[in-house]
Amino acid sequence: MCSSIVQKRIAFGLAGFVGGALPFGMAAAQELEIVGQPLTNKMGFQPAATELARDLQGLDHMLLIIITTITVFVTALLIWTIVRYNSRANKVPAKFTHNSPLEIAWTLVPILVLVFIGAFSLPVLFKQQEIPVADVTIKVTGNQWYWSYEYPDAGIAFDSYMIGSPATGGTNQMTPEVEKQLIDAGYSKEQFLLATDTAVVVPVGKTIVMQVTAADVIHSWKIPAFGVMQDGVPGRLAHLWFKAEKEGIYFGQCSELCGQLHAYMPITVKVVSQDIYDAWVTKAATGDVVLSEVDLAKPVEVAASN
Repeated sequence: MCSSIVQKRIAFGLAGFVGGALPFGMAAAQELEIVGQPLTNKMGFQPAATELARDLQGLDHMLLIIITTITVFVTALLIWTIVRYNSRANKVPAKFTHNSPLEIAWTLVPILVLVFIGAFSLPVLFKQQEIPVADVTIKVTGNQWYWSYEYPDAGIAFDSYMIGSPATGGTNQMTPEVEKQLIDAGYSKEQFLLATDTAVVVPVGKTIVMQVTAADVIHSWKIPAFGVMQDGVPGRLAHLWFKAEKEGIYFGQCSELCGQLHAYMPITVKVVSQDIYDAWVTKAATGDVVLSEVDLAKPVEVAASN
């Protein structure tokens, strides 16, 4: 899927300002911006929401410059050779078989280019693979065709299905019933095939470590805006980490072909403030794991008007 930032906002909350004032005890409308979402007919990366994603995108841009330069040079050299040394322009072909300086150059230059690329790519790889100490640990298990999440330190566990998924009796079509489910969950029709009935909730600015595995076949947990992807292999436990820098909603997909409904097991991550996260953990421990508009509404106090 192509990707780009979505400027649209999804509003949550119970009340807002009326006539320029908000009565004491009411809740201010809280918004979560949809930051990471694929869009039709768009190209490019989703906006980087982590340091890892910025590193990967920077490395990609650097490699694009290098390979473009090489391609242009080789193409120009090929055209020059065709024009300069065709049979009409060069009646008598040269008889030499070696050119030592040239052969040394075309061996050393690619080596130097690869060393240059390695000097930038290896630190990025090591940063991904060296798992830091977690502020929040989440275990994710891929299933055909949904995700199971566990917060072992908080005693929270839930499954996450695509809204309208055939695994829950849906038809993969935008029906009035599915549209109502999306709206009730705080989404719109644009988020069909992306939004899930429950979401991974994490605090902004904290180190999140995901333990990734699978229950049946190989799945892959991927959030493009975070710059992370990790295969979940049955019987094995892999790890990835990220630290989201901006509150909002981020979408991902299973990125390993896992069967008939592979295309219908998306991922939703909601990044919220520490206060909202703490309140959600308390509520989710009782079994109510949906991050609702009430959870996102913050009580405020407004001085009485004179």
